[in-house]
Amino acid sequence: MCLAVPGRILAITEVDGVPMADVDFGGVRKSVCLQYVPDAVTGEYVVVHVGFAIQLLDEESAVETLANFERMGILEEEFGDGFTRAAEQAGVERK
Repeated sequence: MCLAVPGRILAITEVDGVPMADVDFGGVRKSVCLQYVPDAVTGEYVVVHVGFAIQLLDEESAVETLANFERMGILEEEFGDGFTRAAEQAGVERK
């Protein structure tokens, strides 16, 4: 299964003319392309799918999405500890 997962932009750079971001997924940092959301700024949440930020997301929705993924057991199953930590940092209680 392929999921789009919310993450928080920590820093934005440009690589060969392409906007890129360092995105935090609960302690796991990934480089993400911002080509589809060029107006994104540091501190905002984005929905990331296969290395591309595909939309901006408000913090409340990001936390809710992570909580739903955690409740369904998807974070651990699909992504391991890094994404489980993302849910925990968002205040999601493990059941």
